[in-house]
Amino acid sequence: MPTKLEGKIALVTGGSRGIGAAIAKRLAADGANVAITYAKGTDAAASVVKEIEHSGRKAIAIQADAADARAVKAAVDKTVAIFGRLDVLVNNAGTAIPKTFEETAMEEMDRIIDINIRGVFAATQAALKHMKDGGRIITIGSAVGERAASPLLVPYSATKGAVKMFTQALSREVGSEALRSTMSSRGTSTRI
Repeated sequence: MPTKLEGKIALVTGGSRGIGAAIAKRLAADGANVAITYAKGTDAAASVVKEIEHSGRKAIAIQADAADARAVKAAVDKTVAIFGRLDVLVNNAGTAIPKTFEETAMEEMDRIIDINIRGVFAATQAALKHMKDGGRIITIGSAVGERAASPLLVPYSATKGAVKMFTQALSREVGSEALRSTMSSRGTSTRI
């Protein structure tokens, strides 16, 4: 019996652990072949790939720090070069540095912005060049991007709010009747 993502190719940024690994495995369970990116932790990334391959799907791990826009673009291009296409992008890579805003160094804020916003911009821009009708971009958000919930996550909250608005605006810009954007505290999704 065919699965709903049979023959689709997905890329999950930050897919070597946590939510990203779970998403990558679920996409594979639903029939997709999957590429994941990771910044560090080669063993964890290899473990996710092996688990996906054991389920009968193809998978690759690409080392690409989401803070490096060139590495993110190269990961998208490598996914397309290996699998021949890209149908689903999951912008999952993200980081937080829990501490008071007053104590947060500018270098720490730059890192949060580079991963949580610039990484999403870079991956999305690169992916759009390869996606056809029916493609889907899913960006993992957070409840703190919609409402203030923690005094120790001010920069993180700001980046997640920015990503929410980015996804809404992008859906209007590249939208058609085939494109829809859905919002939740866990993520935002744009279908092309």
